[in-house]
Amino acid sequence: MVLSRTLIRRKNTLNFFLFATSCFFANANFCAIKKKIMTSSHAVAILLLSCADRPGLVSRISHFIYERGGNILDLDEHVDPVEKTFFIRVSWSTDNFSIPVSELVEAFTPLAKEFNASWKIRFTGRKTRVAIFVSRYDHCLQEILWRNSIGEFTIDIALIVANHPDLGPLAAHHGVPFHLFPVTRENKREIELQEIDLLEKHSIDTVVLARYMQVLSPQFVDRYPGQIINIHHSFLPAFVGSSPYRQAYERGVKIIGATSHYVTEELDQGPIIEQDIVRVSHKDTLDDLVRKGRDLERLVLAHALRLHSEHRILVNGKKTVVFD
Repeated sequence: MVLSRTLIRRKNTLNFFLFATSCFFANANFCAIKKKIMTSSHAVAILLLSCADRPGLVSRISHFIYERGGNILDLDEHVDPVEKTFFIRVSWSTDNFSIPVSELVEAFTPLAKEFNASWKIRFTGRKTRVAIFVSRYDHCLQEILWRNSIGEFTIDIALIVANHPDLGPLAAHHGVPFHLFPVTRENKREIELQEIDLLEKHSIDTVVLARYMQVLSPQFVDRYPGQIINIHHSFLPAFVGSSPYRQAYERGVKIIGATSHYVTEELDQGPIIEQDIVRVSHKDTLDDLVRKGRDLERLVLAHALRLHSEHRILVNGKKTVVFD
């Protein structure tokens, strides 16, 4: 009996060893495959397109990709039932594409012209170059820098622009260049020209206003249409302008919110990207509203930036179509 139990234990030990060994090599093989995928030199192409709705649009676009050797990875489409407008976001692998990705835009242009479409093609191989504008509040900047440090965003934070020096140490901690431009009513136009020059020198694609307490001029906004993202501490369109939490507190609201939107010439009226809310009650003070609002602001702005950098948004007039 003793010998039998000893043999059983040895057999169980051997089986466990064989199982553990197989798991190790399976995991090693999985890691090798994952590494191979992540280090592939081929980019994923992403088409964002809108046009008047008509039969066969999805079929024509899919066939364009298929006949050139592309493999569709993700496809979302929507038709606005009122405006009869078609929207699509489709991404595909270019591993076996029959034409260089550098020729893709030219190849797709005839089809887009046939549809009379508004469209663009982006590639995952290039990160969106971002400039973050800040003043004194740090919570939104902290959130973006942290999420970027753990690889959540497909962005390159090229620089931080500020009209106050307060957040310089935070930028230095994360190794991001910090540029101070003190703004007054008298020098605002001159400062904006300097800021635009800085952005152009660094090939900035997108500007994020992370509680930047300055109103951008129409001339600045026109330079980056659909590329400036703002966070407004209110559930727009309610309580626009300054001190929205005080406005909400004085009105005795039961919910407060935050809104991230694209910046246009109309203050706080740009196409909305993302929103969220939290309940409040008569027990909450103004400070409580501000504290709860800060949490909303940082999360809503971070989510909007992710959607934008992953090319998931189509602007439709004063609205957006978001494929998430």
